[in-house]
Amino acid sequence: MRQYFTKLNVLLLFLFGQVAITGYAQDAGKYPSKPITFIASSAPGGTTDFTARVLAQPLGLALGQTIVVENKAGASGAIAAAAVKKAEPDGYTLLVQYSGYHVITPLVSKNPLPWELKDFQPVANVISAPQIVVIRADLPFKTMAELVAYAKANPGKLNYASSGNGSLQHVTGAMLEQQAGIKMTHVPYKGTGPALADLLGGQVDLTFGTPPPFIPHIQTGKLRALATTGKKRIPSLPDVPTATEAGLPKLDATSWFAVFAPINTPAPIINQLTTEIAKVMAAPAFKDRAIEMGAEATYMNPKQLGEFIKGENTRWTAVVKTAKIEAD
Repeated sequence: MRQYFTKLNVLLLFLFGQVAITGYAQDAGKYPSKPITFIASSAPGGTTDFTARVLAQPLGLALGQTIVVENKAGASGAIAAAAVKKAEPDGYTLLVQYSGYHVITPLVSKNPLPWELKDFQPVANVISAPQIVVIRADLPFKTMAELVAYAKANPGKLNYASSGNGSLQHVTGAMLEQQAGIKMTHVPYKGTGPALADLLGGQVDLTFGTPPPFIPHIQTGKLRALATTGKKRIPSLPDVPTATEAGLPKLDATSWFAVFAPINTPAPIINQLTTEIAKVMAAPAFKDRAIEMGAEATYMNPKQLGEFIKGENTRWTAVVKTAKIEAD
């Protein structure tokens, strides 16, 4: 009889264990089962922040969970990247990253960064946008030619803001200096938002950046756009010429803003996220919002984004070497 009860106890323990394991597996498979955090690599007010917020609400609805946007600005995106690198690879902490920080910063940094490209896996590209050259409205320049002429006559007097050392704005400024034969003073910030605030406040003269944060101020006349670095004019700024039209054909710089997950995030979670992001981005309202802000909804799946980043790395390595750009 004792042997019978012993065997029964073992059987019951085994069955209860199987139920517990099965229940755990089912719970683990229910993604998402709690809020998700988007960590944006720039301060509020820039296109990285815009991308995170314009995506968070509809994607949260699609997934059935709240998506919280947390800005971790500074160190040319390294603070945000390091935070996501250290996060559990469970799909609940994702990086909304700016191309300048993701590709260019590693090329120009003098010191080792607390993250590497291999620490992340692509989820989806969301927004692409050219840079625009934006100046304070109280400056007398109406064209790029006038700005260049002044800069040549007054070396170092004009100062330009960027979202940080090694950002695409920094590189665009260096490219302009090289191509136009001028010298300006670089003033790095912890993101486009703080740079924009000082541009509006008159502390800096100009900046380069993607259109979303600048368009409202251009429309009200507080800022003036002189050129776009893309290959075509922006629909929301039809009167602003391209750099080629303005006489600077090699001033070509387009930014992209994408979602990344920590490496080793399970493939089913990556697939679910990228599938739902693609659906959100296909909605006319999402596309129209991007165009309205001078950007474009440009979806890339994980494989496409990964291959694109390889090409970007090759392209910007050549630009950085030619322009001899280093982080200050």
